[in-house]
Amino acid sequence: MMSLWKSSLLVVGSAFFVFAAPAFIQAAEPKVDYQKPLPAAPPGEATFQPPQERDIPDSPYGDMVRYGRDLFVNTQQLRGKYVFNGQNCVNCHLDAGRHASAAPMWAAFGMYPAYRSKNDKVNTLTERLQGCITYSMNGVAPAQGDPTLVAMETYFHWLSTGAPINQALPGRGYLKLETPEGGHDRERGAAVYIEQCAICHGENGEGQKVAGQVVFPPLWGDGAYNWGAGMHRVNTAAGFIKANMPLGKPNSLSDQEAWDVAAFVNSHERPQDPRRRQQSSLDVTASTFHNHDGFYGKSVNDKRLGDHDNYGENPGVASQ
Repeated sequence: MMSLWKSSLLVVGSAFFVFAAPAFIQAAEPKVDYQKPLPAAPPGEATFQPPQERDIPDSPYGDMVRYGRDLFVNTQQLRGKYVFNGQNCVNCHLDAGRHASAAPMWAAFGMYPAYRSKNDKVNTLTERLQGCITYSMNGVAPAQGDPTLVAMETYFHWLSTGAPINQALPGRGYLKLETPEGGHDRERGAAVYIEQCAICHGENGEGQKVAGQVVFPPLWGDGAYNWGAGMHRVNTAAGFIKANMPLGKPNSLSDQEAWDVAAFVNSHERPQDPRRRQQSSLDVTASTFHNHDGFYGKSVNDKRLGDHDNYGENPGVASQ
């Protein structure tokens, strides 16, 4: 569809070129903005209430809802098949996808299909899920129709019972923080991290396990989300941190502290952006996909982040 649109422009543009004034000869082709976000959530407190788990029906549909919830909370059961890091969906979508300003699934379900500039096409919810698995889980996306995706979509469908379709709700996505006047400072963020975050996520961002189960996710290193995940953007992480971290103490950090600690966390190495496989160089990958507030391709402590071919445990599958 995009190619047809561009072809049409070329036809029209060629006809126009014959008659146009010379001043237009040097006009550059508009660039696609690969970082343009979906519409922001409207202001105000979230008022939508998803149904209670006790209300999951006793039926084949209800069985699929429960299976989807189980996968969402314990995504590590897919480790080695579709998931290749130490993350669970619930790490970014708190309270089993119910929590406002932690990208709740009841607010996401009705927004798809939707155009996403990240891959420059209209995405179905299935494709959106496949993208999450590819980047946030550093994984291999299940094929359309896979029971894993069917179960998760069924869970989201049930969570959104009574929610409007194609309408952004308060509490959707993550909190949008105004960029601080003085920017962010990863050195200040390091101090905040040690004081507020290291007790759960470890001094080296390695996360924490209890009885072999991930209870606090890795924030950098091979077990973390990769360089293509939305959470590696400083602004996205700052909004999530402000509204939700430290866990159990939402909004306890100042806006500046949230920005600083987000910068510190996201200025560490992590698995390579899987889109790098299709790009000729780090520079091309950075200029095409990373025109946002992040550290990919930038130098920190004399080392250029993302300048490696470490894809973590991912065996290597083309991304979306």
